[in-house]
Amino acid sequence: MNRPSPSLALMMLFAAVIATTPLAIDMYLPAMPQLAQSLQTDSVMVQQSLSIFLAFYGIGMLLFGPLADAIGRRPLALWGLAGFTLASLLLSQTSQIEWFLGWRALQALAGSAATVVIPGIIRAIYQEQTAKGMSYVSMMMMLAPLVAPAIGSMVLLITSWHWIFVVLALYAVITAVLAYRYLPEISQQHERNSIDFFASYKVVFSHRSARPMIAISMFSSFSFFCFLTAVPFVYIEFYHVDEQTFSALFGLNVLMLILANLLNSRLVSRFSSQQMLSAGWYSACFFATGLLLVSLLNLPLWWTVAMIAPLMGSLGLIATNADALILMAFPQHSGTATAVIGTLRFGVGALAGPLLALTANGTIVPFAALMFSGVLAIAVARRYIATAA
Repeated sequence: MNRPSPSLALMMLFAAVIATTPLAIDMYLPAMPQLAQSLQTDSVMVQQSLSIFLAFYGIGMLLFGPLADAIGRRPLALWGLAGFTLASLLLSQTSQIEWFLGWRALQALAGSAATVVIPGIIRAIYQEQTAKGMSYVSMMMMLAPLVAPAIGSMVLLITSWHWIFVVLALYAVITAVLAYRYLPEISQQHERNSIDFFASYKVVFSHRSARPMIAISMFSSFSFFCFLTAVPFVYIEFYHVDEQTFSALFGLNVLMLILANLLNSRLVSRFSSQQMLSAGWYSACFFATGLLLVSLLNLPLWWTVAMIAPLMGSLGLIATNADALILMAFPQHSGTATAVIGTLRFGVGALAGPLLALTANGTIVPFAALMFSGVLAIAVARRYIATAA
């Protein structure tokens, strides 16, 4: 098996491929009010475009994960980046909300094909140090959501929302060129598995000790996507910040995710991934409780910011180590394992929009309560780790 050395340039390429998803999610957040007006719809319909993206991203992971194990990761990544480019260009030209939602679904499917391959390559390169490799890539990839809202805001200052998706298309083209030149193919032809979706998923779901970790990854993502879906309402509509302040506050949360992954990359070699996951949960429990109290007491903006930022870092610590533990359990089915993680993660993330819409009452209490419920669900999953081992 060909295992390239984990050079910085290679890690940056991995991060660039994965970053297509957070860029597609975060870059258009500041444009949501303008989108609603341009497409002659309301903000609720535009918010559903995020849930649709997450749902179809999860479906794509489910389809393309076993395919990556069977046909190889490099060709799937290149086709995915090409499809992402096409969908982004189509989004830039749409004038109806129905077509916008449809092209977002296509963009998500193509993005899943490109990104599902990366964790398996990292697992093959880093082996038992997968958590460290995942932390490095996550840390670099987090630059995307850090700058994405700012890029979206800058585009809006110069021109219309349509150009946000043109920028996404250009990014995908550049990434595809670099991937064509440098993305390695880990599996040799004789090592690849036949395409048997049911058998591949049976291997993953029948692994008793991996099931609690899959649940932990899923529930940490639920809390994260509750934040991602609600953040325009929380900062712009509830606290009435402008678009530039919104970008700065959003960037603070991403910085906390970067710091969490930097901390994990330094400490996971000394402590186990299980220990780092536990530390992340205790921190998440504290700050999720604090966020719920702040929302119930209707405290000012900066109290909310002080709770959300470290909570985001804690959730990042949990997700990175849970994902690494899952991947290490499936050396021959890393694509399928990644698909399971991604499908459940983005599938449950797609529930955030409808749940927030159903519980909306004009305050941030429903948002805080849903994030808190995700952290509590992680606690339940953690209780099954010892019994499943």
